[in-house]
Order: sequence, then structure tokens, then C-alpha cells
Amino acid sequence: MHASQFAFLLIQESFESSAPETTAVAEGTAAVPSTGSGPFLHNVWQNIRSNFNTETVAETLMNWGPPLVSAIAVFILGRMISRVMSGMIVKGSRRAKIDETLARFLGNLAYIMMLTAVCIASLGCLGVDTTSLSAVLAAAGFAVGMALQGSLGNVAAGVLLVFFKPFKVGDLIDVGGTLGKVVEIQIFNTILLSPDNVRIVLPNSSITGGTIRNMSAEPIRRVDLVIGCSYNDDLRAVRAFLEEVVKADSRILLDPAPVVAVSELAESSVNFVVRPWVASADYGNVKFALTEAIKLGFDERGFTIPFPSRDVFVHHSGNVPLSVIEGAAAAAAA
Repeated sequence: MHASQFAFLLIQESFESSAPETTAVAEGTAAVPSTGSGPFLHNVWQNIRSNFNTETVAETLMNWGPPLVSAIAVFILGRMISRVMSGMIVKGSRRAKIDETLARFLGNLAYIMMLTAVCIASLGCLGVDTTSLSAVLAAAGFAVGMALQGSLGNVAAGVLLVFFKPFKVGDLIDVGGTLGKVVEIQIFNTILLSPDNVRIVLPNSSITGGTIRNMSAEPIRRVDLVIGCSYNDDLRAVRAFLEEVVKADSRILLDPAPVVAVSELAESSVNFVVRPWVASADYGNVKFALTEAIKLGFDERGFTIPFPSRDVFVHHSGNVPLSVIEGAAAAAAA
């Protein structure tokens, strides 16, 4: 007899035995129901003795023992393997110098996925049809993926940033016109600190989907300045002065050699390009210092830095009063 049949008979006999019993008090009198629990417990014990014998126990163990042992063994062994694999993923991520937060996230995600597969395998050992369960899990995963599409995109972008390393913590980057120093690379966002000390949080997907300019990736950078002088100035003297300013700054590298040359004959000025090479850390300070030194030197030497101006020529025919012409000229000049 199967265990399920035994349980059904046990419950049936228990309900039958719990029906109200009557005891005749005297001839011709009404029956009085018995409220004692003795008959119920007695019938339960009789059913156990009559049905729960050695053959039933042996048959139940033969039917359910091996699958149950297999399911427990699969679950325990699979859980151990899941933990080991998760730990290996975390250690491998650390060796690859991946961010600690991302390493732990990947390890936990792998553990949950493997443990889910282990649970499904254990239920299969018990004879449970896991096809429908797998379909439900797949549908649930698809629904969650659609709902978290943007967030998962940020996670994937964060993984790409950590693995391909277009920048690292401490680099000065420009992403889509946002300039800042990288403070932290998180799973969903990257945190920057702007030059005026403003904290900027950028979604990872917006970073990988745009152009990344890393100003700290290379050890040296080139300073690009455009300096204009008047057409009346001596070009040789202006060029010699610019070369002198560049040579005077010890932070400017000799190799690659700096460039000072005429680049354009513009509408109102002759433009020079001044392009020295400096260490990336000195870029800003050298650029500011050169700009100031060039302006002061131009003032001392009488060189002219052109700025927008307008010349107004008035032709007097003699029919219009001079005061009216002067007023119109002043208004035009303003």
C-alpha cells in the first residue's frame, strides 16, 4: 500500500470514528451521544497497527527514498559548487583590478543564477515536471528585464567601463561637454567632481554612448594658444618675443619641441600659434602663466592686440547742418 493510500484510509477511519456514538441509558429512553475522545484515539491506533506494517514502510522507502536522497544530494552539492564558483568569480575580478562593488555584485548574481538551476534540478530528481516551472521563470525574467531595461543597460555599461578602462578614478575627463575628475565608478553611475567642486552623477549608459575625452590618460599634453598682433607690428620681433616667453618657463618640455609660427592672416590681425608641450599635471598652470606673460610683454614692447573696431567716414555735402551729421556719427559709433 502506498503512503498516500495509507494516509487516506487513516483520515477516513478517523472521521468515521469521530461520529457521535449513542449509549442506551434504559429501555425506551433516548440515546445520549458520547463525548469522549477514547474511541477516536483507539481507531487511529488500530489503523496504524493494521496498515503501517513493515511491508508498507519498505515499499514507501523503495518508492521515495532514492529520489529524495538524490534531490538532497544534488541540492547540497550544487549549493557548495555555487558558492565555490561565486568565490572564484569575485577573486578573479579582484585580480583583474575590477571595482570591489562590481566584483561582489557579479559574484552574488552568479550565485543566485546557479542556485536557481540547482533547485530546478533537485525538483526534477523528485519527479516534479520542471518544464512549466522553467517557462514561468523565463517569463518572469523577461518581464523583469523589460521593466529594468534602462537599469540593466547602465549595469552593462558599467561592466564595459571597468573592463575596457577608458578612464580610471582620478582622471580628468570630458563626457558630452561635462568636465570633471572621476571620483567613483559605480554599478549604475559614474561620479565626477567638476573643477568648481560640484558633484556630478552620470548614468553609465550615457558615458559609453558618447565621446569620452580623457585629459589624464597620456603623460604629456600640448598647450594651444592663438595670439594675434596688428598688421603694423614687426612680425619678427613679435615672434622672437613669443619664443622667449616659451623658453623662460622651465615647465615646458624641450622634446617635443614647442612651436611658434604664423598661422593666419586674419581680417584684422596676424595670428600666431604658440604650442608648447608640458606634463599633463602642469597643463592648466602653464596655459594661464603664458597668457599673462604674453599680454604683459605686448604692453611693455608696444605690440598691439587687435580688438573689434569700426571706422565711420562722414561726407558733408553742405546741405545738412553739421550738428545733425555729428549727432548721426555719434549714434552710429555707439
